[in-house]
Amino acid sequence: MSAPARLVPRSGAGIRERLARSAATADGVHMAASDVPGWLERVRRSGGTTVRRIPFAELDHWSFAPDTGDLRHRSGRFFTIEGLHVERPGTQWQQPIIVQPEIGILGILAKEFDGVLHFLMQAKMEPGNPNLVQLSPTVQATRSNYTKAHGGTAVKYLEHFVEPGRERVLTDVLQSEHGAWFYRKRNRNMIVETDGDVPADDAFRWLTLGQITQLLRRDNIVNMDARTVLASAPTAPAEPRALSSDSGLLAWFTAERARQDVRVRRMPLREVAGWQADEHAIGRADGRFFKVVAVSVEGAGREVAGWTQPIIEPVESGIVAFAHRVFDGVPHVLVHARVEGGFLDTAELAPTVQCAPANYPPSLPGPRPPFLDLMLDAPEDRIRYSAVHSEEGGRFLNAESRYLIVDTDEATTPAQPPPGFHWVTPGQLNWLAGHSRYVNVQARTLLAVLNTGTAGRTPRAA
Repeated sequence: MSAPARLVPRSGAGIRERLARSAATADGVHMAASDVPGWLERVRRSGGTTVRRIPFAELDHWSFAPDTGDLRHRSGRFFTIEGLHVERPGTQWQQPIIVQPEIGILGILAKEFDGVLHFLMQAKMEPGNPNLVQLSPTVQATRSNYTKAHGGTAVKYLEHFVEPGRERVLTDVLQSEHGAWFYRKRNRNMIVETDGDVPADDAFRWLTLGQITQLLRRDNIVNMDARTVLASAPTAPAEPRALSSDSGLLAWFTAERARQDVRVRRMPLREVAGWQADEHAIGRADGRFFKVVAVSVEGAGREVAGWTQPIIEPVESGIVAFAHRVFDGVPHVLVHARVEGGFLDTAELAPTVQCAPANYPPSLPGPRPPFLDLMLDAPEDRIRYSAVHSEEGGRFLNAESRYLIVDTDEATTPAQPPPGFHWVTPGQLNWLAGHSRYVNVQARTLLAVLNTGTAGRTPRAA
């Protein structure tokens, strides 16, 4: 006779409160937050990693396909650089794009020490990081990594995330990556809790959420993958009131997605119009947006000690910003329903501003992105949060943006915003980030800041 069915609570009891307790704990049991940058630097020096640009002809096991011109690895694994054609009413463009259909794992292992949740964070080298080594999740691996397609060593701690039932799952959601550079790329964002003994390898340290909060205030310390996982955790308070109800917010966003007429098709890289290639790079004829280049990595101290690869390099640094207002005592940020060619569902909720300003000089015909000048000219006393963060260093080279949260007012960001924009609370954004394909990766970085209270200056009334 089978055992009787056993019901469990629909939501994990106390998870939000335990995360809040960890966020309020500024001192962990193993390392001070102030010691983390020095530790990362020691790991960088001990690794002795060098990254150098190389011509495409020096790529090992990579080549341009004779029929399409697509840049591929001879194994058929990892990723490809292909072409993409995007059509919208009144505009169309073509571009190179990374195609990587496999779903990776971004996983953070959690464990209680002295009654407080700590998170096992890794000092991980990525060739595209400006400072090479940053604080990353416990596991940050593509399927090619953890199935050893590269013939390398095993991914440490992977078993905690791929063997069902071993651990207590705090969050587990598929999230998109950069829709302007990836074609429909997704990663599994996970936090799992263990009660077992987990010795920390030399490149790993247990930190509280409060310590990670302190590190989010510093430039290029917490990497993109760690930020997106933290944003997906249920840490923001559920505000009792907002300018829009949850159902009203969903209805607005569904309508925004439904009205978009976006047609996307992959195409041969060699046929992409407006781009030109030489032995070192594939870039736009006008020099805007990004280039595809190649690098050689040596002494990496990773699953494989050295390799070559193509990588995307933005032409200029970016700015990513939320306009922030407090309505009747409740904080809100202004999101944008942003269309990007690589998104699976046409649009995702993005920050108020997300661009590289150098791509929109005043001399260029046409309007500049809405609210861009507001963010560029923001007075110091209105900036609630400012830090430079780099994007995913495994695929993007020196891709940095200044992340901002700026207090605004009715004159600059009205309560009734322009079409395509909407006011949401941090709690509403955190709720949506618990589901796939609602909140884009740049907005998730700023959400991680909001969730952890990093932008903790005294709120300015609207």
